[in-house]
Amino acid sequence: MKLVTAIIKPFRLDDVRNALSEVGIQGMTVSEVKGFGRQRGHTELYRGAEYVVDFLPKAKIEVAVADDRLDETIEAIVMSAKTGKVGDGKIFVTNLEQVIRIRTGETGDSAL
Repeated sequence: MKLVTAIIKPFRLDDVRNALSEVGIQGMTVSEVKGFGRQRGHTELYRGAEYVVDFLPKAKIEVAVADDRLDETIEAIVMSAKTGKVGDGKIFVTNLEQVIRIRTGETGDSAL
């Protein structure tokens, strides 16, 4: 099992959610986060004063998937989140040792 964590532009969240639903991904966790990478933020003008916005708003999506669903999950996220511009985001994949569904006690792939 894998945990797929994607950091994307917030306005692409609905597209990513729909793409994941189309490939059969049933659940996900979404958080509003702030951060920067190569984009390095930007400067804004407020009441005549210029200031730097270091941390940009992003959406963080976490999806637990079985190993055989990993490639289609990543492809769905990439295809739906990509704008071709700086700041599209990143995807991180980590191993999951164990998953337990609290309500039923199911473990492993059946808990996903």
